[in-house]
Amino acid sequence: MNKTFYIQDYCEIRDGEIRLNGENIFSAGEDTFSGFAKKAYQDLDLAYPKFFKMDKLSKLAFLAASRLLTPESNTALVFANRSSSLDTDLAYQQTIRDKAAWYPSPAVFVYTLPNICLGEISIKYKLYSENSFFVFENFPAAFFPAYAGLLISTGKAEEVLCGWVEMLGEEYRAFVYKVGNKGFAEHNEQNLNRMI
Repeated sequence: MNKTFYIQDYCEIRDGEIRLNGENIFSAGEDTFSGFAKKAYQDLDLAYPKFFKMDKLSKLAFLAASRLLTPESNTALVFANRSSSLDTDLAYQQTIRDKAAWYPSPAVFVYTLPNICLGEISIKYKLYSENSFFVFENFPAAFFPAYAGLLISTGKAEEVLCGWVEMLGEEYRAFVYKVGNKGFAEHNEQNLNRMI
């Protein structure tokens, strides 16, 4: 018989707002993601200067995860999105486009893989747990419960932070939530489809 796991907390970021468990906890009133991210970072008082060097996808994932994580926990990270690191890939393409002024930017290149956002989160919170980043056409409401349940059941983690972090241009959305043995709702496809 499969063990039941539960959604403990969730954070959603979109349209210049951060919601924690459905409650609006931050609004920036900014037109751009960069302006919003800077104000959200200041609101969190994270004292993590590397934040300003991150690409937009990493900033989005980092801001959402920071509302839910505690340092040095045995929490695995399982994230996904639709467009992988395309937002950063396009920015990198601009650095090599002009043959006369050709200069591939190493600062941008390092973020041309979507799983780098998980590394940034793991460094900040000193996580030594499993982490994986997947690309799906749509939010994987059936996949997350199966994968998170496997990680907890096999002792790979005590909790799992699951997240959908989509970033392309000025369109962004994060839906990140923590799963464990206790919580307010069963971690299943039906509940996730209602929440997302």
